[in-house]
Amino acid sequence: MASKVMNFKMDEAEIIDMKKVAAIFNISVSDMIREAIKEHIGKLKKDPFYRLTANVEDATSEENDEILAAIDDLSEDDLEIVSSKEFHVQEV
Repeated sequence: MASKVMNFKMDEAEIIDMKKVAAIFNISVSDMIREAIKEHIGKLKKDPFYRLTANVEDATSEENDEILAAIDDLSEDDLEIVSSKEFHVQEV
């Protein structure tokens, strides 16, 4: 996979700290950032919200209009909560 350049801003104190840690472990700052980002993305991908929404495609403009029209047509009785359930998602 081709590498691409990305720019971002960081607090100067964080940059100094990052350079110090990289020097102590004899690794490049770029490698350290890439590894940290990879670990963070892996953690976020295990989050239940991500797992429930990652493969959901965005609705088209027409679908959005249809959904909103259906919601607008709901009465107060339709919107009344008649029961609820609680469930827990087990992380893998």
